[in-house]
Amino acid sequence: MNFTRWSARLPGTQRRAAARAEHPVTPTDRRSEGSVPAARAEQLTDEPPPVPAVDELPVREVLDRVPALVALVHGPDHRLAYVNDAYAAAFGVRPCGEPAAKALPELRDLGLLPLLDQALRSGKPRTLKSRKAPDGRSYTFTCTPAAEDNGKGAVLIFATDVTDHAEAAERLRTSERRQRETAVTLQRSLLPQELEEPDDLRIAATYQPGGTEAAVGGDWYDVITLGGGRTALVIGDVMGRGVRAAAVMGQLRTAVRAYARLDLPPHEVLQLLDGLAMEIDANQIATCVYAIHDPNEGRLVYASAGHLPILVRDESGTVLRAAEPTGPPLGTGGWMHASGSIPLGPGSTAVLYTDGLVERRDEDLDEGIASLERALAGATGTPQVVCDRLVRSAGVTADHDDDVAVLVLQHPARTGPDGELFRNAALELLGGVEAAPRARAFASGVLTSWRFPAELHDLGVLATSELVANSLQHGTPPMRLRLRRTDRRLIIEVTDGDDHLPRRRRAEPGDESGRGIAIVATIATNWGSRRTPGGGKAVWCEFVLPKPDGTTSPARGT
Repeated sequence: MNFTRWSARLPGTQRRAAARAEHPVTPTDRRSEGSVPAARAEQLTDEPPPVPAVDELPVREVLDRVPALVALVHGPDHRLAYVNDAYAAAFGVRPCGEPAAKALPELRDLGLLPLLDQALRSGKPRTLKSRKAPDGRSYTFTCTPAAEDNGKGAVLIFATDVTDHAEAAERLRTSERRQRETAVTLQRSLLPQELEEPDDLRIAATYQPGGTEAAVGGDWYDVITLGGGRTALVIGDVMGRGVRAAAVMGQLRTAVRAYARLDLPPHEVLQLLDGLAMEIDANQIATCVYAIHDPNEGRLVYASAGHLPILVRDESGTVLRAAEPTGPPLGTGGWMHASGSIPLGPGSTAVLYTDGLVERRDEDLDEGIASLERALAGATGTPQVVCDRLVRSAGVTADHDDDVAVLVLQHPARTGPDGELFRNAALELLGGVEAAPRARAFASGVLTSWRFPAELHDLGVLATSELVANSLQHGTPPMRLRLRRTDRRLIIEVTDGDDHLPRRRRAEPGDESGRGIAIVATIATNWGSRRTPGGGKAVWCEFVLPKPDGTTSPARGT
């Protein structure tokens, strides 16, 4: 076998051969006129002695000195013809003449034999990158086809040791994997571990981290019971990836819960968040939707900071899309947000989501939202079932390229015995000395009809009397008393046209006023006040109802 032919396959050999063809060396006729005798020429010139051509080198000796692993097989069954010293040092001496499946078991274990067949059939080199061999080191194998003198096919196997590169890549992957695990752990720990359960809503949520390395973002959601039967819902997305985005998300979520306790309108909450986002990091922006549900109004009042629109499916199955975002993302500053509303009556389902659910690289964002609308129109069942169906319909898998957060809420239509547990009663209060007695009589009659225990009945009448008296003394018309019961609590609320919020204070023994709110705060499970959109205020209190066994249910979200 002519090893000189295989030397032409080694890197650089073909380039040097081409250079010799372009600049041939012609022997000089020393007998020509003016020529210098050979001996004298050697003395007068400093030229190095001529270098032998590649064809004149002993190829076997060259291949044996190459640090890379070299093997040569020939024929359809790839019989071994040669291995160099480096190959023998790595895998041991190999018998020539045997098929590669028997003579080179390490190549068989690495799955390299099909690559030999491909190189032989196609006549083109084939490469297998960074495979760990039985000797514990990693190699990149290149199989180059060649033709022998007898016309049979042969394949030159060239293996380069890439162990250092492979180990460095593995260390990098391990580091990225740990960073992602840290970000996922931080992200999940900052999300609510258990959603609050409002009286009038059924809620479910899901969070799916991105599947690519360190692709965890700052998606978050939350449910906050505000008291008085009202519930705040929030979903947001911090731009960026990794631990930093998750940390910013945690700060914003904590701030939202604090601002929610002030019971402000949605646009005012976003205004406060916008300033906070700029303080946290001027280069970090986030989108957010903050919404409030009041069962007495049958609407979802919301404000959006550059976030995707809320979707609502009504009782008939029609899907409504909330108006476009009412402001830019948080952290941009210089913008006055505004609140909007969308109907959410009994039997409706609303969906709040982040862009990972609808945004795809190969389609427009509006197409993704339209697909979600179609999926929501056909999704029925509990909120958790709807949530899972929406995620599946969007094609979200474990290797998804972005975070996904989804919050689904339903306002169930209650009928029959269940409907008896959710009742409302209201009375318009006219000014004058008769307003307080009328309010007490009205509350007594309603609580009696709702069959409350005597103790709870008396406490409810007393709370009504104090709230109405406070409104008559410090408020302005129009005034209204509203009583509401759910399966868990009794809510008493008085509204009037004055926007000055009451506060609890300590009354001195000689004071004739200042004890009403203190009495309400003492006897009620919870109380609070808020400004209403019309310029007035609402003052409310609530009592947790006893369970059928006589125990008291915990006041969730208070």
